[in-house]
Amino acid sequence: MLWSDPENEPPQELREMQLMLRRLGVLMALAMVVIMIVIGLR
Repeated sequence: MLWSDPENEPPQELREMQLMLRRLGVLMALAMVVIMIVIGLR
């Protein structure tokens, strides 16, 4: 990470929140693709 030193790791909560945000982003992207396919097929 840019804002922390190598020996100073971010807290566990921050890492879990980043993982959740990444998963939410992937889910949102997949949902958008599915919606676009459904709209395209109709």
